[in-house]
Amino acid sequence: MSGTIFIPRELEAIESRVGASPDTVKRLVGLGFAVVVETGAGTLSRIPDADFAAVGAVIGKASDVAKADVVLKVRRPSEAELKGYKPGAAVLATMDPYGNDAAVAAMAKAGVTAFAMEFMPRITRAQVMDVLSSQANLAGYQAVIDGASEYDRALPMMMTAAGTVPAAKVFIMGVGVAGLQAIATARRMGAIVTATDVRPAVKEQVASLGAKFLAVEDEEFKAAETAGGYAKEMSKEYQAKQAALTAEHIAKQDIVITTALIPGRPAPKLVSAQMVASMKPGSVLVDLAVERGGNVEGAQPGKVVTTTNGVKIVGHLNVPGRVAASASLLYAKNLFAFLETMVDKTSKQIAINRDDELVKATMLTDGGKVVHPNFANAAAAAADKPKPIVAGQNRGDDPASDGTAKATPKKAPAAKADKPAAANKPAAAKKPAAQPKKSSQGDA
Repeated sequence: MSGTIFIPRELEAIESRVGASPDTVKRLVGLGFAVVVETGAGTLSRIPDADFAAVGAVIGKASDVAKADVVLKVRRPSEAELKGYKPGAAVLATMDPYGNDAAVAAMAKAGVTAFAMEFMPRITRAQVMDVLSSQANLAGYQAVIDGASEYDRALPMMMTAAGTVPAAKVFIMGVGVAGLQAIATARRMGAIVTATDVRPAVKEQVASLGAKFLAVEDEEFKAAETAGGYAKEMSKEYQAKQAALTAEHIAKQDIVITTALIPGRPAPKLVSAQMVASMKPGSVLVDLAVERGGNVEGAQPGKVVTTTNGVKIVGHLNVPGRVAASASLLYAKNLFAFLETMVDKTSKQIAINRDDELVKATMLTDGGKVVHPNFANAAAAAADKPKPIVAGQNRGDDPASDGTAKATPKKAPAAKADKPAAANKPAAAKKPAAQPKKSSQGDA
């Protein structure tokens, strides 16, 4: 055998996806690996244990991870899970490291080689490994379904003998992968769709899907896209102009879907409380960025909030997981495609090439250390500082918080016992790995 691969059952209550499918397990077995799937790992994705067993997997228990050379997960392993992992094991998952320094440090301490799948560079070679795109595509679709469900009216125009039902007006804010799929889905359902984004490249894409584009098209707008196709954070001046333009538009909409995310930073606020108050009773806002602070003022993670003027703000968590059966199939293929690049074609063993651009971009911890450049400085500074660290506060008052900390940070006054010092802020100013290929994938 080439080694053992373990597929655990995800422990977070909101996570219904799984890191493998019968198809990817069959391929892994074909490469010579022993594959162990934890009992019930695929149940919430409509994949029974029998389907995994039928393609060569062994159905095991959680403690079987101790013998695994590779662990394929959806979410970052917890400290409790890491206690059972073998040092040196490769862990592929969506790691969500920004603002979670303690969790990243725990993986380093456990000695695992952790890969953050969301850092996969957006280049041609890695398209099949792009978890952000595969999951955002489904999130955009599900956002329209959720919005239509809460709207409780028909979306298409219907002309009957009893009268005419007007078409619903749907406004998409943020036109990356999720936004484009939301536009396409809303159009297929018969809605009148408009969309906005800070990137000029998406204007043509919006029009090609039959929607109308809305934006402040000034000089800043013309340079509002990174080399990797992500949206840049816009100036306060631009945000004010864009808000003024959209405020009047939002008041006339039936469903608004927001998808705007900036890697490594809190989600930008796009819809103010005043805009929400201007909407008609029964209107719906779906915030796909709620897990990152939200684009809509008043959105609450995991809740559907009804405002005093009768507007619903939908803040579902893990939206791709709401269509887990589909999401897991795509996610599993992303993981398999990346893992396959680490398999030596001659020996059929896992052989991680640390000089490979995909490995460099995604490797978070290795050999007991945090190695990703966006987090290594913060981790080193945290280890050197004598004061206590309060994980996740990110107030920016630590010498290493700007991501450019030197090897020997400046001495700070001793912290008072009743006021623990703030944690090191991860290097938010840096983006994950250079991404030379342009795309429209800048949203949730």
